[in-house]
Amino acid sequence: MGSIGALPLADWVNSGVDWLSQFTGFFNSITAFFQAIIDAIQWVFDLLPEWLFIIVILAFTYWIKRDQKKLGFMIFEALGLLLIWNLGFWRDMTQTLTLVLSSSLIAIVIGIPLGIWMAKSSKAEVVIKPILDFMQTLPAFVYLIPAVAFFGIGMVPGVLASVIFAMPPTVRMTNLGIRQVPEDLIEAADSFGSTSWQKLIGLQLPMAKNTIMSGVNQTMMLGLSMVVIASMIGALGLGTQVYFAVGRNDAGAGFAAGIAVVIVAIILDRITQSFNKTSH
Repeated sequence: MGSIGALPLADWVNSGVDWLSQFTGFFNSITAFFQAIIDAIQWVFDLLPEWLFIIVILAFTYWIKRDQKKLGFMIFEALGLLLIWNLGFWRDMTQTLTLVLSSSLIAIVIGIPLGIWMAKSSKAEVVIKPILDFMQTLPAFVYLIPAVAFFGIGMVPGVLASVIFAMPPTVRMTNLGIRQVPEDLIEAADSFGSTSWQKLIGLQLPMAKNTIMSGVNQTMMLGLSMVVIASMIGALGLGTQVYFAVGRNDAGAGFAAGIAVVIVAIILDRITQSFNKTSH
């Protein structure tokens, strides 16, 4: 009895990638669009001198946390950003922020409408949920191979890999938040003759705002967790410093760049959580 041969799964995937690679014009236009977003965000960061950037961040924190305890966090922000400046990682930090903010922005713009669609259509939920599971559980390194094949080396494939990895929480939490709106409130809106659009804008999204913001917070953190992996395909930033330190077996340089990543992560996390709290 002959043995059953292995399925040529790798060959099928390679054939699919080769077939898609012929649409270079389509992928070049996507690259140009994403690069324009990245360049615009980086231009803003480059425009501000270091001291003014720190003042802007502190002022924004003071405004967004106006009803919360903020002095301790603002001191941490000031000291953390001054440390990054002192260590010579400022430019790397702004490039990391560009990567995280651009990927998060794209993930949110795509993810929230997808979450709304899932909440409104059970059929859509059945189709999209397995795709989200696939996106979240597939090892992040696997995204890099087609990203390089279609978009080359640089920030754009790093951003796109981050979008794929980081988008599912926004989609899931938007779906969950809208589905958790009490049925009696929806019935009350129906009794007043509200259309589906009016219910969504005036009732469901405001009620689901805290849950959606939790998803956005998770998306930003996952985007930041991709910076070191994205540096392997040419995405610039603090991840590059960590990657180089690993290559040189330089524990000190790796730790210094890692501390900078931690500071950025804590600042982003606390600020997005503050958005959630101020929306109560």
